[in-house]
Amino acid sequence: MSVRLTRVYNSRVGSGIQSISQSGGASAVLTAMRRRAFVLLAVFFLAAPAGAVAQSAVPPAAAPEPSPLLDCVIANEKKDEAALEVYERMERLETRKNPNDPDPTSVKITRVIPSGTGTDKIPVNADGQPLDPAEYRARLEGLERSLTLMVDNNRAEREAMEKYAKRRKDRNEVINATRNAFRFTLLGREPRGDRMLAKYELSPNPTFKPTSRFTAILTRVHGYVWIDETAGELARIEGEVTEDVPFGLFLGKIYKGSHFMQERYEVQPGMWQPTFSQYDFDGRKLFSGFSFHERSFYSNYRYIGPPKEALEVIRKELTRADLNKTDSKAAGL
Repeated sequence: MSVRLTRVYNSRVGSGIQSISQSGGASAVLTAMRRRAFVLLAVFFLAAPAGAVAQSAVPPAAAPEPSPLLDCVIANEKKDEAALEVYERMERLETRKNPNDPDPTSVKITRVIPSGTGTDKIPVNADGQPLDPAEYRARLEGLERSLTLMVDNNRAEREAMEKYAKRRKDRNEVINATRNAFRFTLLGREPRGDRMLAKYELSPNPTFKPTSRFTAILTRVHGYVWIDETAGELARIEGEVTEDVPFGLFLGKIYKGSHFMQERYEVQPGMWQPTFSQYDFDGRKLFSGFSFHERSFYSNYRYIGPPKEALEVIRKELTRADLNKTDSKAAGL
């Protein structure tokens, strides 16, 4: 089994985890589901017990040696995830009423830009151009103001960053807790393009003891992961909810049978990121049922940097827009 332990990677990438803000009403339901799916996608493979590649002979009470492959995948995944804070991307979000509908009911294309405490999603067309130039500029100016406050260490932004750091800390605790949440079984190897992927089945570990409502979710999921052994990277993941998952102080639940998956590719040298995600969730909120069927396509990953660097990129873009506007007016005279 070959594992590339030394990788080409952008050394400018710092640590951090993308956040998703929460709002009220119907959007809160979608946010709650996305957050749980996001947690599962991000930590699913981290839950492997140390003897995942040869688990049959390990007594339950033993503490087996860590798998070099899984250690490599974990380290690379954390770096790749941290890169989301300094790389912008394009996102195409398709929503369907039913998972097998051939055509989506709505399509939203956005430019996703890291904001220091999350992301700013600005609507664009299929070519990445503004749908509404005035609105696009207003969104960029708003992002510029936010980044300026952050770079200047504004109190409000500092408090937002502290809350963001706490969410990151909480999530790291979940990752650490999931170390023994699943048992991995190597099923074989499958080709994907010109690469070979190792396929593992993930089954809940009956000896795992959840320590929070988030880690308890992991006991209600079964799935599969595909790992690129040469790169030491997570390439694909699929999961299905095996028992209803409560959320919102038990006022809602995601039903058994809900499904999620994600495809990941090398989008920059040594950096793997999602290129496709699919969520098919059904459940209820209070006394109302809901269906949540989304497919997301990600492309055009581009380095924009941490807040200070991103601020300069946005300012230059606004300046270029002003110059182009001036040139257009001059040409029309």
